Amino acid sequence: MAVLLDQVGEHVGFTGGQGVGRSGHQVVETDAGLAHPRCGRGAVPLRGDQGGRRLGSRLAEGNVAPADSNLMRRFRAGGLATIGRTATPEFAYGITTEAVLYGPTRNPWDLDRSAGGSSGGSAAAVAAGIVPIAHATDAAGSIRIPAAGTGLFGLKPTRGRVSMGPDVDEIFNGLAVQGGVSRTVRDSAALLDRIRGPESGDPYFAAEPDRPYAEEITRAPGSLRIGVIVQGGGRRRTEGPVADAVSRTAELVASLGHHVEEATLELGVSWEQFVLANARLWTANLVPWLDALAAASDRPIDPSTVQPEMLASYAWGRQVSGADFVSALGVRNTVARSLGRHFHQYDVLLTPTLPELPPRLGVYAEGVEDLDGLGWVDRLFDRSPFTAGFNVAGTPAMSVPLATEPATGLPIGLQFAAGYGREDTLFRLAAQLEQAAPWSHRTPAVWAGSH
Repeated sequence: MAVLLDQVGEHVGFTGGQGVGRSGHQVVETDAGLAHPRCGRGAVPLRGDQGGRRLGSRLAEGNVAPADSNLMRRFRAGGLATIGRTATPEFAYGITTEAVLYGPTRNPWDLDRSAGGSSGGSAAAVAAGIVPIAHATDAAGSIRIPAAGTGLFGLKPTRGRVSMGPDVDEIFNGLAVQGGVSRTVRDSAALLDRIRGPESGDPYFAAEPDRPYAEEITRAPGSLRIGVIVQGGGRRRTEGPVADAVSRTAELVASLGHHVEEATLELGVSWEQFVLANARLWTANLVPWLDALAAASDRPIDPSTVQPEMLASYAWGRQVSGADFVSALGVRNTVARSLGRHFHQYDVLLTPTLPELPPRLGVYAEGVEDLDGLGWVDRLFDRSPFTAGFNVAGTPAMSVPLATEPATGLPIGLQFAAGYGREDTLFRLAAQLEQAAPWSHRTPAVWAGSH
């Protein structure tokens, strides 16, 4: 394992008191018959573990979680053994995992390329076969983006499906949700069954499903109305290999009996308004986090502790007025209503997860010193135009590893999104796709098992 971690540049700090075996894996048999050692992403509180509160930042080094989060308690109760921590970009505020604190996390399919973010460390660990499943969060694509880039399955649940407490009621004003990445639909369904449901004090919650998701994957999805969207709303056009993968996937779902037609994604506001509103919400939320960490650690917020893009975002967030913030919440409402109406016409929307193949390491950092906080968010959304809308709307979406680029073998993820609370539809469809076009036989060059 140490060799594998060195190859992918992945930081995993093993936690004490977890009963980890000599191999570094503790296998726990659950009532679903699953073997689940797992890694925890470095952004969820785990009592007594310093790694859990570093958030990929020098500013937060040494910060110890005083208690488990609701999510961590559910991991424990569900029989999941946490064997270590995985890397995240600084403050989980990016879609590539290249924090100065740890160095870059590399993609097991091509070590010169990004594993995505913000759950890139989790994705690298699962893609390399170190663990079968790992925790991930998603505020603008951070489950689906690394899943797409590393050939994994990743489902972003509905807003309110998993408790964010007790320290916070929301993260990024409801844009962020908890989940995981895995190699199989079964494992992701079992994970969500173990962590879903409200806790005392949660401001809202999604209605409980009719049956466990582990049962949903055994049921046929029926004939679904699927709208296909190839191009995103920003400047970046979908690259040829990715567009071809969407076309092939549309043909696949049609062959399975679904009704497929071209669609357009209407956000209800211009792309520029969408990016601006998200930048205001993101950066305004960042300010008190950094202020609290600086006060707790007695460290300054400056280049010695915080990366350039985060310093720029912090400075920009300090200028967001109360009126600006309320206006951004208004845009959130407009987008949620507009996007939600798509699911009156369609059961599912199909898009690329990303418009391009996994980018090379260092691409996102080019010229970052010249960006302000809005410029940084604009850069992220330009390279991931398909994912963030479903965070704003609060609806579930999944990246499914149905394709590869013929010349390189690099994974291409396809995103499927459904209406609020309809993870059941997505899990049924995902299981059908996994059976029709299986992917578990594909493994990267950096792999813990035998090829």
